[in-house]
Amino acid sequence: MRPSRDISRLIEIMAALRAPVTGCPWDVEQSFETIAPYTIEEAYEVADAIQRGDMDDLRDELGDLLLQVVYHARMAEEAGVFSFGDVVNAVTTKMIRRHPHVFGDETARSAGMAKGVWEKIKAEEKAGRRAERVERGLDAEDHGKGFLDSVPVAFPALTRALKLQEKAARVGFDWSEAEPILDKIEEEIAELREAMGTAGEAEIKDEFGDLLFALVNFGRHLKIDSEAALAGTNEKFRTRFHHVERALEAAGRTLDEATLDEMEALWQQAKGVK
Repeated sequence: MRPSRDISRLIEIMAALRAPVTGCPWDVEQSFETIAPYTIEEAYEVADAIQRGDMDDLRDELGDLLLQVVYHARMAEEAGVFSFGDVVNAVTTKMIRRHPHVFGDETARSAGMAKGVWEKIKAEEKAGRRAERVERGLDAEDHGKGFLDSVPVAFPALTRALKLQEKAARVGFDWSEAEPILDKIEEEIAELREAMGTAGEAEIKDEFGDLLFALVNFGRHLKIDSEAALAGTNEKFRTRFHHVERALEAAGRTLDEATLDEMEALWQQAKGVK
């Protein structure tokens, strides 16, 4: 088996890895459920490479993400559901259908993307998916029947909270302004304090979740994406802690040897470093 620029080689490699007798034992025992976390992780690593502007890493991480698509498609093919070719056919069909102003006839191209066409096309796609599910003997709704059920469960929790709130807001279930949400946040903090003093772990966890949900809602009203805001704070924390680490190293000490007071003093110093 040799490397290749052709996608068919990657498909061959995956088939070989999944071969019951001669394949890799770890790859053979995997399922959609066990591979899904890796798929999400690889997508994050692609985003990280982009954020860092590292094109070498981006090339490699895109390859890892592509491998995840091939992996899922191979398992589906083994189950007799669909193959990688079906995945490619589905997405190319979708892209052509959603861009009549690019791939349509001369009339469609000259008209451009008319207002409302995108929504009309997506509605038609949804109706088509419902019909296909009914034909296969499945429930017409693939995400449940509730208004909010179309928000994917697999989203990061902060992102999913934001999407749930945004969708609920479309039908008027929302605060009219940001200020009252601060009162709600203070109320949730009080309930968390009370739970910490009298309740069990499950209730404390529940109250903590309520507080996070309220904070996401407050951020939404301030036009702040909570996921992005926390990502920035994470990076700020990492940078400042690295300053502490380097300062200790310059003094001939390690993190394990330093006292909390020493690290706190260096932390305060790091806050002044740009």
